[in-house]
Amino acid sequence: MTDWIPAWQCIGCGKIEAPQPCIGVCRDRRILMVGKDEHEQALAALACAQQQVKGLHAVLIQLAWSRPRDGQWEASWRALQQRAREWIADPAAARPQAAAEDGAGTST
Repeated sequence: MTDWIPAWQCIGCGKIEAPQPCIGVCRDRRILMVGKDEHEQALAALACAQQQVKGLHAVLIQLAWSRPRDGQWEASWRALQQRAREWIADPAAARPQAAAEDGAGTST
């Protein structure tokens, strides 16, 4: 994951110090930093969003490549709707590889 840099932060003004050995060429510049907790929350939110995208991608693949048999378009449409509703209700339960397992690209 990420290497953390331990530092001291002033509880009054927010100043941050991370003492390092100086080689004589230092120049201070303003930087933006985020706390470890906030960073980890952002990583968790990103992982959740990536999982959601994978699941939605699986549903879209099934929608894009499914071709109902003659006279079965309504049943296929209802099955896709049901899958989308299940995804909306519980994204964690939807499996990203489900489209491949369900036979995406085959007739429904």
